[in-house]
Amino acid sequence: MTTTTTQRTVDAAELARYRVARSDIVVEVEDGADRFVQQEGPFRRYERRVSVTPGPDGSDGFEVTETTDWVLDIPVWWIIYWVPTWFAFRFQPTRRGVPWWAPPERIDQRSARIIGLLATLAVFDGFLGSIISQTLTFAAKEFDVDRTGQAVTLAAVRIGVPLSLGFLIFADRRGRQPMMMVSGVAACAITALGGIAPSIWGLGVSQAIGRGITTALGILIIVVLAEEFPAGSRAYGTSVVVLAAGLGSGMVVWMLPLADLGPRGWRAIYLAPLLFIPAIIALVRRLPESKRFTAADGAGAARTGDDTARRRLIILGITAFLLSFVAAPASQFQNEFLTEDRGFSGTKITLFTIVTSTPVGLGVFFGGRLADLRGRRLVAIVGILASALFTVLTYATEGVLLWVTTLVAILVGGLVVPALSVYGPELFATRQRGRANGVISIVGVLGSASGLLLIGWLADEDRFGSFAPAFAIASIASVLAAITVAVAFPETARRELEELNPSDGQRPH
Repeated sequence: MTTTTTQRTVDAAELARYRVARSDIVVEVEDGADRFVQQEGPFRRYERRVSVTPGPDGSDGFEVTETTDWVLDIPVWWIIYWVPTWFAFRFQPTRRGVPWWAPPERIDQRSARIIGLLATLAVFDGFLGSIISQTLTFAAKEFDVDRTGQAVTLAAVRIGVPLSLGFLIFADRRGRQPMMMVSGVAACAITALGGIAPSIWGLGVSQAIGRGITTALGILIIVVLAEEFPAGSRAYGTSVVVLAAGLGSGMVVWMLPLADLGPRGWRAIYLAPLLFIPAIIALVRRLPESKRFTAADGAGAARTGDDTARRRLIILGITAFLLSFVAAPASQFQNEFLTEDRGFSGTKITLFTIVTSTPVGLGVFFGGRLADLRGRRLVAIVGILASALFTVLTYATEGVLLWVTTLVAILVGGLVVPALSVYGPELFATRQRGRANGVISIVGVLGSASGLLLIGWLADEDRFGSFAPAFAIASIASVLAAITVAVAFPETARRELEELNPSDGQRPH
């Protein structure tokens, strides 16, 4: 528990503000004279007391002492929110209104607990989803595979993503929580098999299966968040779990120096998922079943074939295909480009990735907040077009410009992720939400595979021999994606899921 105390000499007007119940990050209710407790908010314990004494002789002021006892109910990540919360209580005692760092629409204690658990699961999911892309260039050296072979392997890994659909169909029928447990443990165990792969095809097969199950876990994380978070903070919540997943991806990068220890050093990185299994079990056990799933009576499942759902599925699928067509190769080929075209070592790749990728958190965070406050579409369109431009420049530059263009591409690309990721859960009824997002993911994987094959083929020595012109051609897909968002996507910011999907009935409480 933290106790925050402030003492000030104030006039009558400011004293009155101290005595007004807060309604910002916490909704207070009066519980006695000058004593306030939490009615709604993210705290496990909360109490604010105001003590007033007359000011110095001859003055019209008052001596005010405000004491706030509080404990955030955010598992694991509480320390990140502790600092700005303490600052607000300590230095802005009478300021009201939601601060810039908080969810635009206030979350309650249950939502705070859930986002802490989901964000931690997202770290593991991000690690599992990134391990093959970060290690393939080193595995390819051991197995003597060229760029085309790497592109084929990366594309083949995505063949396993349809496995996610089975997990997600069961999640729509049996519940989110049990399938998160199964998918999390299975993804770790199977991904770890990459460390004993006898060939590039053995590596590809193990990671294809692991990637498919990992995809199911990632989709379920976003689905549960959308079903639990308030309408005005869904994109913000999505940005938080995306940032956590990015941390997981970065953990793979931190381990890349192991690849410099020898031709087989990359295999040690695949041992890490085995260490995740106990933590995943403990986290999912603490995670309650989604209240919207619990309240669903199956009415949404009966409408999976209606025209609105079908149209939404087509639009989101096309957009996922087009975005993945560029985004996946830009990520997957980065280490190959840095190693072979720019002469980076594993250690230098780690430094480069940390320096250029760390600011993506700003793009993702503010992208989520802006998407809630200003709308999804504008944020997404700007991010898509700017990211495509700087991605092409990244693969055409070197030296300082390489670092700068990569940083900008990743930063503006971060705007897109929360703005568009939240659409999948928002636009489908509860009992079809997992299945629909599984289908969209599969279509996106087809886009990834297509982009990987095309760009890998164009960049080979007997064609362009360079990634830059290949990405310039592929960026046409990003322009088409931005147009699709502009003309076909509805605006969903601050709208309840039941408003967007009337078949679900009324919002559960």
